[in-house]
Amino acid sequence: MLTETEFLDLVSGRRQGVGPALARFGLWLASGFYGTGVTLRNVAYNLGILSPRRAGLPVISIGNITTGGTGKTPFAAWLARWFRNHGVRVCFVSRGYRAESGKQNDEALVLDQLCPDVPHLQNPDRFLSAEIARIELESQLIVLDDGFQHRQLARDLDIVLIDALNPFGYGHWLPRGLLREPRMGVTRAQILVVTRVDQAERHALELLLHRVRGLHPDGIVVQASFPPLGLISTSGTRVPLTQLHGQTVAAFCGIGNPEAFESSLRLAGCRVAAFRRFADHHPYSIDDVTDLTRWTKDVAPTLVVTTQKDLVKLDIDRLGGVPLWALEIGTQIHQGAEALGAKLSKILERIPRDDG
Repeated sequence: MLTETEFLDLVSGRRQGVGPALARFGLWLASGFYGTGVTLRNVAYNLGILSPRRAGLPVISIGNITTGGTGKTPFAAWLARWFRNHGVRVCFVSRGYRAESGKQNDEALVLDQLCPDVPHLQNPDRFLSAEIARIELESQLIVLDDGFQHRQLARDLDIVLIDALNPFGYGHWLPRGLLREPRMGVTRAQILVVTRVDQAERHALELLLHRVRGLHPDGIVVQASFPPLGLISTSGTRVPLTQLHGQTVAAFCGIGNPEAFESSLRLAGCRVAAFRRFADHHPYSIDDVTDLTRWTKDVAPTLVVTTQKDLVKLDIDRLGGVPLWALEIGTQIHQGAEALGAKLSKILERIPRDDG
């Protein structure tokens, strides 16, 4: 069984030789079955054979067309805060991918930390969650997290995030690549947000923007990044980003785009002495903590840094006697802010207001 890192090395083409080539061919054959199923399902919705259900209040979906990290969590927090600043009661709704029974998953825990005044309902039946949000929580707006492929729930606005560092999942369907649906699927969205533009090489970014606009000439293209804001501990203590300057750190993460996290650390001015990768949504065990403690003592850094998604699951503040922090990130809109704001303002006009 391949680890996630080995799988990515395989589908990206970094693993060379006859064996990997044959494995990629087998994955390509399997991707045909996956692609056929996705295509038939989308055709059924496009032709009206299947119909989405309306929630009775505005719904904004945030999603992507690939697996892996595109920045949905920080962008969802930014979006919720935008509406909260306009006096709207917001509720996050998501499937709860890889959540343990009766518990929230890591994205929900991070969103609780970023938006403590926004409830989060997790259930594979997103329509049921939307009904609970509307009736029991008296929410005025649903932010549907990772909802682009979940077409059973009707939405008023679709926002698709495209990672500038790996926009189209190596160009193949799952499991040969990371595409969850064809690239042309982005035409269902009204807003396309190209993320991590600050980490992309300028020429490659311009080519990507040209390609995205060609895929969806009528869509609004927004450029965004997720700059580090500072460090946060498991207790919620925050220190400025300058705390990292000149420090020797050991870092680890279990997210969809570990390269982006490592790049953010280096841009923050620290020296990354050692870096460990776990699978996306990795459930840390006692053995993992013991292993990380041993690793930390071997590296002997001044700080250990991880992501908020990882820290909320570990719930500890030290490893091997060394302070453990998470890199807290925000969302910055570089281009397209005015057009994005205009679209969100249109949704604002549809918000059901309280009587009186």
